[in-house]
Amino acid sequence: MRPVDRALPGWLAAAVVFGSSAAVLVLEITALRLIAPYVGITLETNTSVIGLALAAIAFGAWSGGAAADRRPPLSMIGPLLVVGGALVLLVTPTIRLTTSLVGPSDAPAVALMLAAVTVFAPAAVLSAVSPMVVKLQLSSLDQTGAVVGRLSGIGTLGAILATFLTGFVLVALVPTSVILLGTGGVLVVAGAALVIVARRHGEATSPGTAAAIVVALVAGAGGLLVASPCDVETKYHCVSVRPDAARPGGQVLVLDTLRHSYVDAGDPAHLEFGYMRTFAAALDTLPSGASSMLHVGGGGMTLPRYLLHARPEATHTVVEIDPGVVGVDRSRLALPDDPRLRVEVADGRVAVAGYPDDSFDAYVGDAFGGIAVPWHLTTRETFEDVARVLRPGGLVVLNVIDFRRLDFARAEVATLASVFDHVALAAAPDALDGAGGNLVILASDQPIDRVALETAMDRQESPMELVAAHDLIGFVGDAPRVLRDDWAPVDQLLTTGR
Repeated sequence: MRPVDRALPGWLAAAVVFGSSAAVLVLEITALRLIAPYVGITLETNTSVIGLALAAIAFGAWSGGAAADRRPPLSMIGPLLVVGGALVLLVTPTIRLTTSLVGPSDAPAVALMLAAVTVFAPAAVLSAVSPMVVKLQLSSLDQTGAVVGRLSGIGTLGAILATFLTGFVLVALVPTSVILLGTGGVLVVAGAALVIVARRHGEATSPGTAAAIVVALVAGAGGLLVASPCDVETKYHCVSVRPDAARPGGQVLVLDTLRHSYVDAGDPAHLEFGYMRTFAAALDTLPSGASSMLHVGGGGMTLPRYLLHARPEATHTVVEIDPGVVGVDRSRLALPDDPRLRVEVADGRVAVAGYPDDSFDAYVGDAFGGIAVPWHLTTRETFEDVARVLRPGGLVVLNVIDFRRLDFARAEVATLASVFDHVALAAAPDALDGAGGNLVILASDQPIDRVALETAMDRQESPMELVAAHDLIGFVGDAPRVLRDDWAPVDQLLTTGR
């Protein structure tokens, strides 16, 4: 005869449901950060991880409820927490070690595949705990509504608090590997304690629990020993600074998967990237009285460094959303402490909205999340506000990345043309033929001096060429409609074109 199931004390039942639900959300958020160095952070990546986590929650809840009807729940809750904790501890070493063993070209696919496995498995195991606790706490059908409602609410509260705590606090204080180490460790310890409770109540628990504890210890050590691909882990990015072996003093700032900036602190006139030379050429054409520049997207702040020397009379406001990147600029990339350079840590759209009318002579847009410009910086409403803060004759210089059909680039040109009277496009000779890459869009309420711009581009040795005016009309001709705040599918337009 099977021992009678015994309910947990109310506080303990609540703590188990709260903790297991919270752990799933911690895992979901940190998994995104673990794979970012290999695949970047895009809408598709976020959607994939969130979808996998939700599928795991559904599968775990369903299977956990079914198992609770077949076996005493108290005998399973502790082992599930131990196994879930061990699987959480395996996430970091599995992703980092495996991706380090494959080539760079295979790392993105491997990271996504591993994320699918390492997110789904522990999330499903941990999601099976709540229905078991519910079954354990039910003493009669008269209590079903109250027990299910209370524990479901507590589980949801745990998920909510874990989301805010992880997103707003933990990722800013400690590395992702430490967050997962702490989460997995707490789960293993809690599970082991519940195994002891179950045995004291006469419930036989799985003999595999001890093996899971051993796996957890090995995985925890692996998470600490396997090197992170990041020099610095910030709120938004995996940041690395890599020296250029071909140029003494040259350093590359890498954010997640992309080479964002090239900086030679000893020679700020050196502009390595082709699009950056086009930026410099465009700003070189501004009249000498143009003295105030707004840069949205800082990165390594290569262009402001160049302009401090090329236009010593000008001042620069750089808006960078990631304080960690600014910290790396100062500590690793020798950002000059110059009164002409003001750095504001803020979202670009929000910062622009706070500036007075007619504040700047140029707007330089070079903000990216992965390969995509953040969607809220691409819309007609964005550039209406940019036009407001620009002085008459002010110039917009915008970097975008697109591929093949260039649907996003064409939509962005059309969007700027809906706000400014004059628009131009610079691109590498083969970019419009399907090669894609960086494209530079220019816009102003005054005519753009194409001759002066082409001369400046030649002087800067830009690899780009200005697209002829009549060709630009044809390029935009069948573009998707103008991007607005209520319709700006930037990631989808980029993906469609690949």
